[in-house]
Amino acid sequence: MPAEVTETAARIVVGVDGSPGSKVALTWAMGQAKLTGAVIEAVTAWQDPAIYGTAYGWTSVAFEGDTYAMNMTKVLDDTIAEVADGAGTPVTVIPRVVQGHPVEALLKAATGARLLVLGSRGHGTFAGSFSWSVTSDAVSSAEPAPETCR
Repeated sequence: MPAEVTETAARIVVGVDGSPGSKVALTWAMGQAKLTGAVIEAVTAWQDPAIYGTAYGWTSVAFEGDTYAMNMTKVLDDTIAEVADGAGTPVTVIPRVVQGHPVEALLKAATGARLLVLGSRGHGTFAGSFSWSVTSDAVSSAEPAPETCR
């Protein structure tokens, strides 16, 4: 967890990949944060396609020499800036770019958070190379909050 967030701060974790769906999710989370006083943790996950082989012509460096991490940092920062410009009252948004599978990264980030907010039909790091849905995988992999377990 970033140093800026205390253990007692109410957190809302949002998956952001720059897609229209993730922008809607971030917009909604910002509105919820305003209502509840929560801090938003905007998380972008990336994976290097080279670890899966180069069958589709992928390389480990893309975007005119920038690494995937650098590109995803720019996507995250640009998305936060775009959504915050239209959000009105500012809220605290902490950006996090992590290497790894999006579902695993988001579920780990969401540990102890009040909410995990995901959009629909994002494009993710591989823009359609894989058929899974981060949202449906996250929902099926998540454990229920302790207060809902009876």
